[in-house]
Amino acid sequence: MADSRIVALQNKIKKYPDFPKKGVLFWDIFSLLHNPADFEVLIDVLLDVVKAKCPDVDVIVGLESRGFLFGTPLALKLKKPFIPIRKKGKLPGEVKQVSFVKEYGEDIFEMQSNSVKPGEKVLIVDDLLATGGTLKSACELVETAGGHVILCLLCIELTALKGREKIQYPCESLMMA
Repeated sequence: MADSRIVALQNKIKKYPDFPKKGVLFWDIFSLLHNPADFEVLIDVLLDVVKAKCPDVDVIVGLESRGFLFGTPLALKLKKPFIPIRKKGKLPGEVKQVSFVKEYGEDIFEMQSNSVKPGEKVLIVDDLLATGGTLKSACELVETAGGHVILCLLCIELTALKGREKIQYPCESLMMA
């Protein structure tokens, strides 16, 4: 049986056809952030998933940029470090990087070297799983650092794009579209 909180949240997400290009239905997760009560429910649901699926997580990794919005409150509530993965050139110091293909072209992700320690159990958080290129590259960065991805946690998954097939780690998506 579906969690009634998730159903209520999904019904509040605005959808924009043909954005950012024709044929794409854009799910605007920001519509949940406009109402603090909805945002709090979303964080509570994500927290429930983490406590049930990976209670022994060591660090939370959030993907640029919407993964930051959900990963940081989770990290605070769990009292765990938060580590950002960003697009090329946006992090200071020594970084590890990986290039990837996503639905709108190619990109490069970076993570500060030594931010994930060897053997740490890592939760990766993002808003959306589409073709899987972004999430796969984040998993590769964590692996390169010696971390172990124990869960990829997503708010929305666009199942028709089959992005989950590219991910070799457990994935949990709150909403399927």
